Amino acid sequence: MASLFQTVQALESLYPLEFAESWDEPGLIVGDMSASVKRIVCAVDPTLEVVKRACNMGADLLVTHHPLFFRAVHEVSGRSVRGEIVRNLVENHCGLWVGHTNADCAYRGVAHAAADSLGLFNQHPIVFQTKDSNGNEVGLGRIGELDSPVSLSEFANRVFNAIPHSEVGIQVCGDIDAQVSKIAVLPGSGDSLFNEVRASGADVYVTSDLRHHPALDAIEQARYEFSLRKNCGLLDSCDSNFKPMLINTAHSAIESLWFNYAVEDISKAVESICGSAPQVVLLKESTDPWNYVIH
Repeated sequence: MASLFQTVQALESLYPLEFAESWDEPGLIVGDMSASVKRIVCAVDPTLEVVKRACNMGADLLVTHHPLFFRAVHEVSGRSVRGEIVRNLVENHCGLWVGHTNADCAYRGVAHAAADSLGLFNQHPIVFQTKDSNGNEVGLGRIGELDSPVSLSEFANRVFNAIPHSEVGIQVCGDIDAQVSKIAVLPGSGDSLFNEVRASGADVYVTSDLRHHPALDAIEQARYEFSLRKNCGLLDSCDSNFKPMLINTAHSAIESLWFNYAVEDISKAVESICGSAPQVVLLKESTDPWNYVIH
């Protein structure tokens, strides 16, 4: 039976903390390192409801993608929901480990799992960071190619069907009849990488949380650059539309695709360290905050 110490070793061999962004603090948040870990529950967000359910399921460790604490805190008392979450974890002897931007970047991590779910080949990071111990490229997001070009409409439906249901669905910006083949994917909030995606030549950028002004600016710039190339006679034969066109998804939904790999990978990594595999269970319920949409 693995200890929490051994389990953390396994998790951080898959998703090394040094891959995390400088502002991020993933890793073990709550837990007794000497405690035994027989059951691990995975979820995108450590909400109070998720934590209570994991504890009721007898979890020894909750593994989430999103942190419990995004910013510095000065108390975890019963006056705050985060204090109540910590109390539930401690009283039920359940640890909490977070794989955030370190899992975003990792091989078979969040971006890689999303790109695979969309059927992308010849993948590489949007922003290359380093190579892991096995020589795999590590970095933010993924760029890859479809096995054959499809219309933006067909690809948007592929995205819609690949991610778990959310009430907000997906939003698309572009010519729905345009043929697309080179795809950039950044699960989570992606408007910080518009310049890198545009420079990559991707036909479509799939991400989340696109705000009005950054998205509009990116589209206007893409349209303007397309018109410049057209007026100067510099368009390639395959260039018939501005790029990248945009697909905006629900944040938690697209990031949950990570667990298509993580559930199995975590079990195998722990077994490789201590000789026995814990039970790893995924909570599939949506933690997207929007539960009612008027179209």
